Amino acid sequence: MSEDAIASQSQHYMVGDIQGCLTPLENLLEHVGFNPNKDQLWCVGDLVNRGPQSLETLRRIKHLGQAAKVVLGNHDLHLLAAHAQVKPLKPKDAPFLQPILESKDVDELMDWLRQQPLVYVDHRIKAVMVHAGLPHIWTLKESLEYAHEVEEVLQSNQFVKLLDKMYGNSPSRWDNQLKDHKRLRLIINYLTRMRFISPEGELEFDSKESPFDAPKGFAPWFSYPTRSQPYPIIFGHWAALMGQTHRSDRLGLDTGCVWGHHLTLYHFESKQYYRASPSGEVAL
Repeated sequence: MSEDAIASQSQHYMVGDIQGCLTPLENLLEHVGFNPNKDQLWCVGDLVNRGPQSLETLRRIKHLGQAAKVVLGNHDLHLLAAHAQVKPLKPKDAPFLQPILESKDVDELMDWLRQQPLVYVDHRIKAVMVHAGLPHIWTLKESLEYAHEVEEVLQSNQFVKLLDKMYGNSPSRWDNQLKDHKRLRLIINYLTRMRFISPEGELEFDSKESPFDAPKGFAPWFSYPTRSQPYPIIFGHWAALMGQTHRSDRLGLDTGCVWGHHLTLYHFESKQYYRASPSGEVAL
């Protein structure tokens, strides 16, 4: 059977920021009859932190092998930086991430994690996944090219320097002449931290709440007309949205399970949403 034929029979499930909330995820996958031998689970990043089972979540998603498609989120990158000893854990993060750093398989898990992309696209089902979003100033082709610049360094022996230099809010506006760590930092910030952006592409990092509270001169990234981004964008990161973008082609899946709301699983083929509470109770 051809790869395209197999793909046509596969079911694609997309899940919002898990952040260590493994029990709700397991219950959702059981509820929908997820079969890792033929189905795919797309994870929009932030596998870890603030939830009770961050270590177990990493192990579970890694164990799925090719059945799991993962993009990196800001919490995942922070974990990599802590493991590389370039950024200490904050006291609020330590209870969730320290068990990973002290686990016997931490090196194996971190090697796997840094092999994951920042942007993932499947041209067969015509969908793209990223943690925070794609800025309207880039085409899909440019987004993939810029993401690959970061991925290439992250997956090389230069990754520690990248992780050390990725923190910061400057520069905040794209210029293709940017070089070295400033260029890579801004690419990371667009793809893993973006919420509000100006028409010219400047990022605003202080506001994290409702899209109705946009600072003057800024708007939610998904509210702009896009440049050659033809596919639906599956993303997470912005829990305050509770998935409400009012666009059928911009699917926000972070619905704040770690904050007491619920974990959202989206079935791409049927456009059906499934939700589970932090305790694992499943509801449509």
